[in-house]
Amino acid sequence: MNISDNRAYPQPVVDRDNRTYLEGWKNGSLMLQQCAGCHAMIFYPRPMCPHCWSDSLSWIKASGRGRVVSYSMIHRPNHPSFNDETPIALAEIVLEEGPTLLARVLSQDVKSGMAVELANDPESVARYPLPIFRPRLSE
Repeated sequence: MNISDNRAYPQPVVDRDNRTYLEGWKNGSLMLQQCAGCHAMIFYPRPMCPHCWSDSLSWIKASGRGRVVSYSMIHRPNHPSFNDETPIALAEIVLEEGPTLLARVLSQDVKSGMAVELANDPESVARYPLPIFRPRLSE
């Protein structure tokens, strides 16, 4: 298996709610929704605000910066495309904009509270089907 070929990874299913999010990642960006009704920042993509139920949502480009809340090191992945990459750090990340998400962190030295940033270099964007993060070198 050629691990640089992202077709080996499970691929997300594109739908009308997540299309902008997934296209943003293909361009190296992390896209979040913002509610026009209550101004909440929203992740994961959905058709209405979970806070005020407004369907008036717009997309914004997030900073791509956040902090690890908690993490787990995955030693036995559920899909064979990840077997040669273990252990894999899967982290809950709170973004500067407020929402939290689960994402892979490209480091074996993950710590709670660690500053991270979107790994949006061309190689990572081409390889991984969903946004991933790396340790942030400067605060």
